[in-house]
Amino acid sequence: MRRAWILVLCGVVLSGIACSRRSTLPAGLSDQQFWALSEALSEPAGTFALSDNLLSNEPAVAENARKLREAGGVYIGVGPEQNFSYIAGMRPAMAFIIDIRRENRSLHLLYKALFELSPDRADFVSRLFSRPRPVDLISSAGVEELFAGYAGVRRSPELLAATRTLVRERLLTGRALRLSQDDLDWIDHVLEAFYEQGPDIRFWGSSDVDAVQPTYRWLMTAKDMTGRIRSYLASEDDFRFVKELQSKNLIVPVIGDFGGPAAIRRVGDYVRAHHGEVRAFYGSNVAVYLTTQQTRAFCASLATLPAARRASFVERDGVRSLESKLKACSPKTK
Repeated sequence: MRRAWILVLCGVVLSGIACSRRSTLPAGLSDQQFWALSEALSEPAGTFALSDNLLSNEPAVAENARKLREAGGVYIGVGPEQNFSYIAGMRPAMAFIIDIRRENRSLHLLYKALFELSPDRADFVSRLFSRPRPVDLISSAGVEELFAGYAGVRRSPELLAATRTLVRERLLTGRALRLSQDDLDWIDHVLEAFYEQGPDIRFWGSSDVDAVQPTYRWLMTAKDMTGRIRSYLASEDDFRFVKELQSKNLIVPVIGDFGGPAAIRRVGDYVRAHHGEVRAFYGSNVAVYLTTQQTRAFCASLATLPAARRASFVERDGVRSLESKLKACSPKTK
């Protein structure tokens, strides 16, 4: 009898080991693997005519970030820089940024280069906005002090030209990414927009549009309800975490339509093949722009993801469980 129980116990243990295979998500990707993965996961590009969407216009990012647990696993998001704040808070092993616009992928490749070129936050902000770094601005400065330090610094055409050259060298030669001329032109457009408007750049790029328009500086220094700043520039530790993922090619920008047939599912298939779990999906308010048919496709794609039991779904103004999102989603999820 005792021997029989031992055999049963061994079977249970071995079965558990087989059913809970450890994640094989990569510790890093080669440049060739990174580019091949981005291309393989992507769909044909679409357009978003309302704006060029160079930065977020969502003032709730800090409060949303507060609600995300440090969870590891995989993060999936959409849009520009707010993803870095969610990544810094969640500390995933890998991240994918899916956006319908090819321009958004180019924007994230620019950010990738700037993260890799910048040893600390002060240098990063200097390069992003083409403002020379104040000589007395130290690496450990608080983020409010950091942006205050750049408030009176004039833009530098020489720094803009130097950054443009360094970014191209980093992406084309250092990383050997096969970017088109259109990709490079958009990167130049973004650098010039940040150069022209500096840390006070807004989502719409125009002060006469009746819309929520937090500045970049405001987004980086916004506090959650407890009074804590949660942006990716809040601390050197937050910045370095995102920088490390970028350096390891583990933030992968993907061209894809949330209402499309493939990109979200392909990302899910990749994560599943590596025995990983999606632990946060940032959807913003993209659903507002989807037709009924596209919404059904989006819900169906979400339902296929290898999601953790307590995975989060992040919206523009709040965070709920992915399970709750799926229950409230389109009734046709197949």
